[in-house]
Formats: sequence, structure tokens, C-alpha cells
Amino acid sequence: MSFQGAKLALLLGDHVLAYLRDDVPDLAWAGMWDLPGGGREGEESPEACALRELEEEFGLRFGADRLEHGWALPSMSRPDRLGWFFLGRITRDEVEAIRFGDEGQFWKMMPVADFLDHPQGIPPLQERLRMALQESGWVAA
Repeated sequence: MSFQGAKLALLLGDHVLAYLRDDVPDLAWAGMWDLPGGGREGEESPEACALRELEEEFGLRFGADRLEHGWALPSMSRPDRLGWFFLGRITRDEVEAIRFGDEGQFWKMMPVADFLDHPQGIPPLQERLRMALQESGWVAA
């Protein structure tokens, strides 16, 4: 299946793992709050794409079984192609183990409500997370 990329919302209770994108010219959504993920490389699957990006960006290695829900949606960068959006959980120990990569200014576990309403949130990601939480029946643990 052809797709452009994948994003991943990792939740701990009522918080989501988010990072502030670099604020550089010509970067899409510069200086805005983002979620782990990015563009597809080679022939990788949507799950492999999301998990590779998670490892590159946050130093976390998860198996595909950690992706509890997934949706194929129009790509955020190329609406004529597909993009994937996944939901999963992260533990406190995993948050402590994060080793932030070289993309972005900094990261935090942000309250989901703050991410959904933040004026510097990436609007398509805010919409996707809102939809995913509703469709999955997600309950904060």
C-alpha cells in the first residue's frame, strides 16, 4: 500500500508525548507542537515508519504491538496520498528513558486538552488526535 508517512500519539493518562518543532525558514509547521512520526522510507509499513521515527526522534524502541489503534487518512503534506495515524500508550519508565534526538527544540508530556487547543498546535494533528480519541473510545489510564 502506498502512503506518505505516519504519526503516533503516545499517551500516558491524560498526557501525550509532544515536541516543539524547530523554528527555521522553509520548515513546514515551524515552531509548532508536533507528535512523533514522519515520512516513509523505502518500502516500510506504516507501523515500521511510525516506530522508526519514534526511535530516531525520542530514542525509544517499541514493537508494533504497542500501536493499539491506527487510521489511514489523507496525508498532511500530500492530500492526494495516504498518511497513517496511530494511538498507543507509553509508561512512566519509558518517558524517563527518552533521549531526544536532533529534530525539534524540546519535548514534554503535554496534557491532551492543551495539545488539542494549543494555538501553536499543528491543526491537522489536533484534528486527528481528537478524531482518534473519539473513535477509539480512549479512556485515560
